Amino acid sequence: MKILVVGNGAREHTICWKLKQSSKLSKLYCAPGNAGISQIAECVDIKADDLQNLVEYSVNNNIELVVVGPEVPLVAGLVDMLNEKEIMAFGPVKAGAKFEGSKSYSKDFMKKYSIPSARYEAYTDSQKAIEDLNKFNTPIVVKADGLAAGKGVLICETITEAKEAIKSIMDKKQFGDAGNTVVIEEFLRGIEASLLCFVDGKNIIPMESARDYKKAYDEDKGLNTGGMGCFSPNTIFTEELNKYIKENILNRTLNGFLKENIEFKGVLFIGLMIENNQAKVLEYNTRFGDPETEVVLPRLKSDLIDIMLKCIEGNLSEDDLQWKDDKCVTVVLSSGGYPESYEKGKEIAGLNEVDDDIIIFHGGTKLSGNKALTDGGRVLAVTAMGKSLEEARNKVYKNIRKINFEKMEYRTDIAKI
Repeated sequence: MKILVVGNGAREHTICWKLKQSSKLSKLYCAPGNAGISQIAECVDIKADDLQNLVEYSVNNNIELVVVGPEVPLVAGLVDMLNEKEIMAFGPVKAGAKFEGSKSYSKDFMKKYSIPSARYEAYTDSQKAIEDLNKFNTPIVVKADGLAAGKGVLICETITEAKEAIKSIMDKKQFGDAGNTVVIEEFLRGIEASLLCFVDGKNIIPMESARDYKKAYDEDKGLNTGGMGCFSPNTIFTEELNKYIKENILNRTLNGFLKENIEFKGVLFIGLMIENNQAKVLEYNTRFGDPETEVVLPRLKSDLIDIMLKCIEGNLSEDDLQWKDDKCVTVVLSSGGYPESYEKGKEIAGLNEVDDDIIIFHGGTKLSGNKALTDGGRVLAVTAMGKSLEEARNKVYKNIRKINFEKMEYRTDIAKI
């Protein structure tokens, strides 16, 4: 099969790396790709949000399957456009991607179908939102309704902070139009967990669990980021918890999809808060998580193309997903200053000096001649497998010391449990 992967991050590098292992693959393309992806796929100079050119390229090059990585083209309707041209695409149509595209829409859906989640209110008027803050206990969670690259959630310790967050999002447009509506939520306590699921329109089948680290610095300090590291499996997932999630979250979500006539196919990524073997939904995302993908896909034994085709055809079963017992850890190396302003174009050294069993997934990188340069906030995801989390973790941190670029930063406490 000729396959085009859309996106340019470490998530897309991981997807390309996994697709490359399939005997069904004849040719792999990635638009726009990055320095790492260019080693295993033909990179095409089309941005992930340039829908028209992506569709034209797919038609002109007889692409048989398009795998859409990021949320922006999904929310904009790329899969719908490809389907119109009778090109198979892995990812939800626009109506399904709205669960990520609008937090108020997904919260309303959770409420309607009794899916456990935080108490909330949505506002289109900043003054009304500020007036209603006294309805919530501190800390208060303030969220931009639309897409904000994983950074649109602000946890406010005081009413004053919450007021500033509302003004920043709604009045100063910190996240552009994504902040035309805000969602204000009660703060949930517990342990955060990520659950990625394959969905074929009729079934929601969980992948192996993971735990990511959102805050920029050790001990969960600093600003929210797209994710600074991750491990799989997440040790918090007991049999009792899995049963609770299936009955109260997965089954009710699927029931809602069917009742609302939403044919959801692709990946549903559910952010959860766990306490006392019960879970509440923090948010839905409608694509592979990043950095969750970097620890979940390396543990997948099955052929990813097979799974994607079965999702599209609507005949995926739990038996189709076979997993390795090995544990997996990834640590993100970021540009100094991320998630705020940072410099690009720094040369990356040491990529060829790491041990053979280390996988380096490229995020914000680009090629300049034969040199890899930094080109984003989250630059690399350094990944390793091991018989135990500790073994995998030790491998990663031992090898990070061999990699270097100016102002490189990373957390030192990933998978330290």
